Amino acid sequence: MTPASPAVLDLHVQVPVGHPALDLRMATAAKAIAVVGPSGAGKSTLLRAIAGLERRARGFVTVQGEAWQDDNAKVRLPVWERRVGWVPQDALLFPHLSVRENLAFSGASTAQEVEATADVLEVAHLLERRPRNLSGGERQRVALGRALLADPRILLLDEPFSALDRPLRIQVATLVGRLTRDRDTPIVLVSHDEEDAEILAQEHWHLNQGILTPPA
Repeated sequence: MTPASPAVLDLHVQVPVGHPALDLRMATAAKAIAVVGPSGAGKSTLLRAIAGLERRARGFVTVQGEAWQDDNAKVRLPVWERRVGWVPQDALLFPHLSVRENLAFSGASTAQEVEATADVLEVAHLLERRPRNLSGGERQRVALGRALLADPRILLLDEPFSALDRPLRIQVATLVGRLTRDRDTPIVLVSHDEEDAEILAQEHWHLNQGILTPPA
């Protein structure tokens, strides 16, 4: 008998926001997870709870066997110890830094790793530019590279492709999937777009009315 795969993500958190309030339960061994739901359903709040940014979250969060939050045991790992990679919808690059400096910001990578990642992401020719001189797709690729260069335990993607046109979002989403598989980095993508989930995810969950529904 083959032993069950260990859970990549195991959580049950309650957050008193919205009507009804959020009661989020998830246990999965999938390395690429999509959570799809309408705007305002609580998708970003779920990511904030995993990252440790949602102070109102009550319950537990375990990532790859490590307890990041367990209110019963009085465990709440601070944000900076969780090693989360975060790629938001608007990229949030530092405007005063070049692409090279944004990629190297975590301090966890060498100059060679920065250049190799830029090459894979097809932004190597932009390394000395500032974010204001990049297109939306280029900014998203830099944000992805910065997150991956921090060597995250898990990568959280908050509607990162919604500002891109369809051909570009398919290109960037496909690249995200390839890079994270190569690095064996788990992903949680939240989106209102089923097509993003189809490109990236092994497992699709739905969030509506404050409840997470597992795959059928």
